[in-house]
Amino acid sequence: MASPKEYQAKAEAQFHKAIKKAHEAKQAVSQYEAAARATDEKTARLRALRLAKEAAAAIAAAENKPAEKKPAARKKAVSKKPAATAADG
Repeated sequence: MASPKEYQAKAEAQFHKAIKKAHEAKQAVSQYEAAARATDEKTARLRALRLAKEAAAAIAAAENKPAEKKPAARKKAVSKKPAATAADG
């Protein structure tokens, strides 16, 4: 039969092991949350940059848009050959 000190030592070892696991789990969650927060911040920053770029491009396109021109009236083509007549024939 094991002595009470052996039982106590085994119980303390299990207790410390459980505490260590809980601490490691807490650290893992903390690291996961930090990584997720960093990803969210990066995504928000890149989205803001993209929206600003698109807005600047839209403004530039509006400023550089040429005024609409009226289509020029087409002139009738004048044939250089004289029209054939029945008398020429």
